[in-house]
Amino acid sequence: MRRTGVPDVGTGDGGGTETEAVDKASVRERIWDDLEESGEARFPFPPHGRIPNFAGASDAADRLAEQPEWNEATTIKANPDAPQLPVRRRALREGKTVYMAVPRLSDERCFLKLDPDDLEDYDAATTVSGSSKHGEQVGPEAVDRVDLIVSGSVAVTEAGGRIGKGEGYSDLEYAVLRELGLVDESTPVATTVHERQVIDDAVAIAAHDVAMDLVVTPERVLRPEIDGTGQPEGIDWDLLTDERLEEIPVLDRLESS
Repeated sequence: MRRTGVPDVGTGDGGGTETEAVDKASVRERIWDDLEESGEARFPFPPHGRIPNFAGASDAADRLAEQPEWNEATTIKANPDAPQLPVRRRALREGKTVYMAVPRLSDERCFLKLDPDDLEDYDAATTVSGSSKHGEQVGPEAVDRVDLIVSGSVAVTEAGGRIGKGEGYSDLEYAVLRELGLVDESTPVATTVHERQVIDDAVAIAAHDVAMDLVVTPERVLRPEIDGTGQPEGIDWDLLTDERLEEIPVLDRLESS
């Protein structure tokens, strides 16, 4: 699997020469501004502070659906954001089960299960508000093994390094699934983005950051090169504050197991 970008200093990735990397916060602001100023951002507005929706999101979803990783998957874990709405709807229409995390993993039953066999209105069930109404909220023990993860991104490097909106929940959700044995090193991770969100900057990548195996835009598919250092193997407990541990019940359960 892939570990891409420039390692953060002090992450234990080796004693080579330190490489200067761009600050993730500055990249976020640059991409948000660019999508807004170029007119490529789509509702909800403004794009700032969120995983931004973009023109061509449906085309990117269609391109993702042409990939073997998609066709081989029967169960998908997806983010709830607007640009991946076409991904979630297409998955249900193709008979795939979709799991979404409860916002901020704030409940012991921390996943929403969207089973196409149990739903009548796929369009309603795949919206942020509709998923909690139509989906089944389940605990980790009721989650099926995940065949493909689809993540939203603010930006992504051509080498597969992802920049989210800065809260860290996407990486934490992956780590929880890894701790539970529901994903492993071979589970592909994809993102759908606008071409303007693909950057060639050197971005600092920490050991807990999940790298993208597929970067899909409306125009193309990127498959970053393997560099052999792998995806995160689980939760890095040293990074979690007492406050976050208290806010996320599943962490207490995993820490005690």
